[in-house]
Amino acid sequence: MKRNILFIFLFIMSIAAVHAQEKKSYTLEDVIPGGNNYANLRPRNITGLQWWGDVCIRADVETINEVDIKTGKETVLVTLDEVNEALQSGEKPYKLDFKIKPLRTLDSASMPWKDRKTIAFLGRVEMGEGNEIYMVWYDFAQKKITNMFRIQGNGANLDFCKENGCMAYTVGRHLFVAKEGDFPAQINSVCTGCKEDPEKDVIYGQAVHRNEFGIYKGTFWSPKGSYLAFYRMDQSMVTDYPQVNTSTRIATLEPDKYPMAGMTSHKVTVGIYDVKSKRTIYLQTGDPTNRYFTNVSWSPDEKHVYIIELNRDQNHAQLVSYNAVTGEKEAILYEEKHTRYVEPQHPLIFLPWDETKFIYQSQRDGFNHLYIMDTEAAQQGEWKSGKDQEAQYCEYLKTVPLTQGEWLVKSVLGFNGARKEIIITSTELSPLQTNVFALSTKNGKRALIGSGEGVHAAQVSASGNYIIDSFTSSKVGRSISILPANGKKGTNLLTASDPMEEQFNMPEISVGTIKAADGVTDLYYRLIKPVDFDPSKKYPAVIYVYGGPHAQMIHDTRFYDARGWDLYMAQKGYVMLTVDSRGSDNRGIRFENVTFRHLGVEEMKDQVKGAEFLKSLPYVDSNRIGVHGWSFGGFMTTNLMLTYPDIFKTGVAGGPVIDWKYYEVMYGERYMDTPETNPEGYKGSDLKQKAGNLKGRLEIIIGGTDPTCVPQHTYTFLRACINAGTHPDLFIYPEDGHNMVGRDRVHLHEHITRYFEDHLK
Repeated sequence: MKRNILFIFLFIMSIAAVHAQEKKSYTLEDVIPGGNNYANLRPRNITGLQWWGDVCIRADVETINEVDIKTGKETVLVTLDEVNEALQSGEKPYKLDFKIKPLRTLDSASMPWKDRKTIAFLGRVEMGEGNEIYMVWYDFAQKKITNMFRIQGNGANLDFCKENGCMAYTVGRHLFVAKEGDFPAQINSVCTGCKEDPEKDVIYGQAVHRNEFGIYKGTFWSPKGSYLAFYRMDQSMVTDYPQVNTSTRIATLEPDKYPMAGMTSHKVTVGIYDVKSKRTIYLQTGDPTNRYFTNVSWSPDEKHVYIIELNRDQNHAQLVSYNAVTGEKEAILYEEKHTRYVEPQHPLIFLPWDETKFIYQSQRDGFNHLYIMDTEAAQQGEWKSGKDQEAQYCEYLKTVPLTQGEWLVKSVLGFNGARKEIIITSTELSPLQTNVFALSTKNGKRALIGSGEGVHAAQVSASGNYIIDSFTSSKVGRSISILPANGKKGTNLLTASDPMEEQFNMPEISVGTIKAADGVTDLYYRLIKPVDFDPSKKYPAVIYVYGGPHAQMIHDTRFYDARGWDLYMAQKGYVMLTVDSRGSDNRGIRFENVTFRHLGVEEMKDQVKGAEFLKSLPYVDSNRIGVHGWSFGGFMTTNLMLTYPDIFKTGVAGGPVIDWKYYEVMYGERYMDTPETNPEGYKGSDLKQKAGNLKGRLEIIIGGTDPTCVPQHTYTFLRACINAGTHPDLFIYPEDGHNMVGRDRVHLHEHITRYFEDHLK
């Protein structure tokens, strides 16, 4: 009997061993975006999920389906065939000289009107001007096309308003509004007969201030669709940076408008376009020189436009109200100052059940929190100090804090009017997580919706009674559910395993904390051991670093946010470490602004603590520690190689900032002030000054026309190294920008790997 049991045990173990051996090794084609097999190894997903009022729908390739919120079962609402039949043979609302090409898929269609059985999608013409795009509305109750209008070729920055049915969009530097028929209205004037266009350096309807301050778009529809607010950006006074396109027969000059720190920046104004009268007025903001106009929003009655205005020093913000009809300045509603910087990131959001009150977001108490301001309760302003003692604020409206604590609100997703709740995401459970909560405006209490682990993204239904919740964690490849917003159990639509885990021999990944260089602050780290780890061996190690503002490299997600290259290097036999040092995101303003005016000092001290942690591990070869990072991480990589040359043997710096005088105004001056007001800080962060310190092997990789960290950074550093007698290496991706995409991205990581294999392993 015992012999039989032993035989069975050995048999099972042998099967398990064979199964383990069957797991294969992955390649860069498997783990890098742009790789041939990358898309096949992502956890399964359900794309096209969205809300049609309170009805969940899924826009698939050949159908649009209704998803039962209780069972998850799907019912077909619209088919691709019926839409194409209407496009090709059905009655059209306007006579057109061409046909719309048959649709290949419905997965990009939407149902923007909760009370109409209408889908909206973009279609392309079949003949003639092949670049022309049309917005098409299909009524699936009547089975007919009810509206279609042209969006001119190369249209970009599309902004659709469901309240009025208009589409705002840009072509080049021009702004258009289309609604019906063949000819959209152009908002900005056209100079006909001019020998030289006086507005050739003026851009309408696009994001301004180089996408800082939460700005990601340039058009803002009013709540009822009566007006369109838009940015107008005059760059005529901004210096041209001479980018060169080498793909032409003779290299072509293609300059970028690039305002460097301390130099003249562009001027921004805000226009208001009246859809009915087709007239435009501009807000009377005064001289826009050296000012930033951020977070444009509307009052529910469309009578007021609100802007958070910021001074050039970025240490004084004002919430200002303007008359939407006349453009006149009405009042300052709130002010905030900080000895370091104020960084508004969010527009006002009015409560749907009380149009007199809005949500304002601020870091004045050390973390981003919500405050409710009452437009009908004006008060005498009085300057007060926030919980962050370097912050001051002045409230001209009655203001009630809605959230508080050493955690931050990440986003406002929607509302539940019946229960007077706001659906938010926050880091309350952990800085490594993003979880969904229902927040009561009555008492500030918060109720968790869905899982208490991982990082969640959610869509809120029209009533706020339900959310579509998608999350991933270190334990869950992907989970998608329809959940009631009252916190009760919902309907799971998908729980996906991870194909990488199933098919490949994966490394061990762990997360923990070490102390920062201040000896007090806990820093999160991610450690990846080599595949087939042998504790008796000594392995080389690489620190993957970013370390700058607005970035957090470690979350409770798939592989704890480890990139495919990190996994690949672990398979190559490297220990991989990442540390979210002070200066990075989602830990509060004091955690981030400790680097103010001296970028690359405190962050490096924390990364050195990471290197010391590596050295304490018995399986790490302390003589073979490398470092790699991109952008701010490229700055950190270069700086670490030059400042601590006896710790780091090999480094690869991608798109690095070398001298902050060459970086752009908004970002650079926020964290460093100007070169004139902070000469010591700029000198200390100028890596050209340290060029003679290089001992190990350093390679710099850049895009040949990088518009973010312009090539001048790297070229001037190479000259400094030549003068100092040191020898970095250089690789350029011609005509690429700040990041490599597609096949170039695969090639990039092949190249980075080879450098470490040649010089560290």
